[in-house]
Amino acid sequence: MITGTFLDEISHDIPSANWGRLEWAKDFESMASAGIDTVILIRAGYRDRCAFHSDVLRKRHGYLIVQDDLVELFLDLAQTHGMTFWFGTYDSGEHWVRGEHQAEIDVNLAFTEEFAQRYGDHPALGGWYISHEIDAFDDGVMRVYESLARHLKGLRDLPILISPYPRGAKQFDRPFTLEEHSQHWSRIFERIEGLVDVVAFQDGQVLYSELPDYLATNADLSRRHGITSWSNVESFDRDVHLKFPPIAWPKLRYKIEAARAAQVDKLITFEYSHFMSPNSMFPSAAGLHRMYMEWKRGEERRG
Repeated sequence: MITGTFLDEISHDIPSANWGRLEWAKDFESMASAGIDTVILIRAGYRDRCAFHSDVLRKRHGYLIVQDDLVELFLDLAQTHGMTFWFGTYDSGEHWVRGEHQAEIDVNLAFTEEFAQRYGDHPALGGWYISHEIDAFDDGVMRVYESLARHLKGLRDLPILISPYPRGAKQFDRPFTLEEHSQHWSRIFERIEGLVDVVAFQDGQVLYSELPDYLATNADLSRRHGITSWSNVESFDRDVHLKFPPIAWPKLRYKIEAARAAQVDKLITFEYSHFMSPNSMFPSAAGLHRMYMEWKRGEERRG
């Protein structure tokens, strides 16, 4: 079943739920009842927005936009519900996309150090998430991964997660073949082996007919390099023109069952609160939650 979820309130492609402490507390209760034991902050900052009052980012953006200290709130709620919290790094939205990889590294070294000084001893903190997503080998981003991974392990020796994506037909006019995908990710894993502990490939970019082969390939490649294989079972729908609604239940079930068949170690989703929660701003998410929970209970009865 899905036992982990990203938390996304610093987004650039889905709307804010405009939740405060009461709404988040209610949703963490819902996550716990659904079997979620792992929560991953997808990014603690993006461009001029941040999930806590960061002095490091305020030097970059004097008008830094901060709703609340969501990091402290998420850590405390995770502890209350016996969940593990993974901290997501900063995405400048600028440096690394322009090839200025050292600048991206430098701001993240300072930003994650600031986080560690404030929250690094919190008992719910159980992992790091490097938020820079890629689909192909890129030497500059490899240097970002390598530098940040070593730095994060030095701050607190916890597992490190990435959640990349295949260059699939749903997102690219010239998608990779499975062989090309395999070649790129063999090179990537050779570089990050021993630094990154967990990979959770996004599953929404490839055609449903291709997904089982990609899942099997991803699991095999990661294990060959000693990296734990999860699957990021996207709970939003890439197949409709609206960007992005909750996914249709039959599609979500298909992806869960395909990931099971590939024998990945854990299923996480992007992301429960927007697309699967009964508290979501999208009414259809409540229906998805109901159908998922009914199926989950049936699966658990069957053992």
